[in-house]
Amino acid sequence: MEKRYGLPVAIAMVVGTVIGSGVFFKAETVLKATGGNMMIGILSWLVTGIVMIICTYTFGIVAGRYNDADGLVGYTKAYCGKNYAYYMGWFTSVIYYPALVSVLSWLPARYVGVLIGGDSWGPASTNVMVLSLAFLSLTYAMNALAPKLAGKFQMSTTTLKLIPLLLMAVVGTVVGLTNGQMVENFSTVVNPDVMPAAGLFAGVVSLSFAYEGWICATSIGSELKDAKRNMPRALIIGALIVVAVYVIYYIGLAGALESSVMMENGQAGAKLAFQNIFGNVGGVLIFVFVVISCWGTCNGLTVSCSRSMYDLVREGDYPRLTMFKNVDGTTGMPTNASVVGLLTSALWLVYFFGANLTDPWFGPFSFDSSELPIITLYAMYIPIFLQMMKDKELPTSKRIVMPVLAILCCLFMCFSCIYTYRMKVLYYVIVFAAIMLLGAFLKSKKKA
Repeated sequence: MEKRYGLPVAIAMVVGTVIGSGVFFKAETVLKATGGNMMIGILSWLVTGIVMIICTYTFGIVAGRYNDADGLVGYTKAYCGKNYAYYMGWFTSVIYYPALVSVLSWLPARYVGVLIGGDSWGPASTNVMVLSLAFLSLTYAMNALAPKLAGKFQMSTTTLKLIPLLLMAVVGTVVGLTNGQMVENFSTVVNPDVMPAAGLFAGVVSLSFAYEGWICATSIGSELKDAKRNMPRALIIGALIVVAVYVIYYIGLAGALESSVMMENGQAGAKLAFQNIFGNVGGVLIFVFVVISCWGTCNGLTVSCSRSMYDLVREGDYPRLTMFKNVDGTTGMPTNASVVGLLTSALWLVYFFGANLTDPWFGPFSFDSSELPIITLYAMYIPIFLQMMKDKELPTSKRIVMPVLAILCCLFMCFSCIYTYRMKVLYYVIVFAAIMLLGAFLKSKKKA
C-alpha cells in the first residue's frame, strides 16, 4: 500500500481517534460514577491516562523494534506467532473496531439532536438512528474511495476539536475561579453515599472508552513514511497530548456549571456548560465544533476498521477469507475489507440502539458495547507484553520494566471492569466466545 502519510497524520490519528467524543459525554458519566466528587473524578482521568501512556509507550517499543511489523496484528504476530495474531485480528475486525465505530457514528447524530432539541431527537429516536446510519455510510465511503481525503479530514477535525476543549479549559477555569463556582464544585460532593474506591473504579471503566482508539493509529503503519521511527513518536506524543487536554477540560467544566446540573442532563450537560460560559449563540457555535469533533473520531476509527480485515488475512493462508486480500488498483484501498467493516459496524449500531432502549431487545445480553469489549482487548494485550520480556535484544528497562507496568495496567483495567459490571461481564464474554468460535471456523482450511 502507498506510503501516503507522515508523522503529523499519525499523531492526528492518535489524538483524533481518542479525543472527540468520550470527553464530551463521559464527563457527566464520571460525575455520576463518583457522586459528583471532583477530586476522585480527576483521579479517574489521571489513572486511566497513565494506563494509556504506559501501554502506548510499550507498543511504541514494539513499533520501533520491528520494521516489517504493521499494525496490531503485525505486532502480535512478531511476538506471539501467526495463530494468536489471527485471533487478535478477528477480535478487532469483528468486535472491537466496529463496536466503537457504531457508537462513534451515533454520537455526532446524537449531538445534532441535542442542538435541534425536541422529543423526536432523543438518544434512541428514529431520527437519531437514521442520521447515525448516514454518518456511518458517508465516513466509510470517504475512507474506501478517497483515503487521502480521509487523512486530510482527520488532520482538520483534530485541529477543530481542540478549539472547544481548550476554550472551556481556559475560560471555564478563569470564570469559575472568579465567581466561586469552581470552589463550590470541588468542595461539595453531590452524592456522599458513593464510596471513593467504588467511584474511582466506576470512573476508570467509564473513561476506558474516552481513552480508547489509540491502537487504531498502528493500522496505517504500511502507509506511514519511516514507520519504524514515526510510529513510536506518534503514539507517545499523541498520548501525552490526550491526557493533558482531558484533565484541563474537566477542570474547566467545574468552573462552568454546577456538578448536580451536569449530572442531571446527560449528553446535554456539555451544551449547557458551553452556553453558560459563552452565551446561547456562542455555546451553540462551539457545540457545532463538538459535532465535527465526534465525526472526526468516527473517521479515525473507520480508517482502522476499513483496513482491519485486510491486515488479518494479507499474510495468512485462510481460503475462506481470501477475498479480503484484494486492494483496489485505483484507490489503493482494500475494498472488500471496507465493505465488511461497514456491515459489521452497522450490525453493532443496531445492537447499540436495541441494548439502550428502556425495554432492551436483548434481555440480559444488553451490555454497553462502548466499554465491555475493552476488557478483552486489555486481556489480549498481556501475552504480547509477556513475550516482550523474552526479547534479549531490548535493554532491561524496555524488556522488563515497561512490559511489567503494562501488564499491571491491563490487569487493573480488567479488574475495574469486572468490579463495575459484575454479571454483565459474563454475558459479554459469552457473546465474545461465540464470535471467536466463528472466527476459528473461518480460519480452518477448506477440505479438498
